[in-house]
Amino acid sequence: MDINDFMLTCPSKKFLGVECLGCGAQRAIVLVFEGKFSEAFQMYPAVYTLLLFFLILGVSFIDKKRKYGNILMILVIINLIIMVVGYIYKHY
Repeated sequence: MDINDFMLTCPSKKFLGVECLGCGAQRAIVLVFEGKFSEAFQMYPAVYTLLLFFLILGVSFIDKKRKYGNILMILVIINLIIMVVGYIYKHY
């Protein structure tokens, strides 16, 4: 059984033939868990800030005493910037 059998198909790429800002994220996360860190970054430059975002989001559900809204918003903005710059670099 191959990990690619479990990957979600990008609707934008499937129906419009155009990659979206998130294309490559799933494969990059798999590469991180396989220990292929530089390949993961090359596949999807926002992979590490995305994983950090999900880690802090998970912690925010467990630790109700602290407010994580500001740091999550900062990570969203950083992720968007990296995603847009990476997308432009990859396609133009």
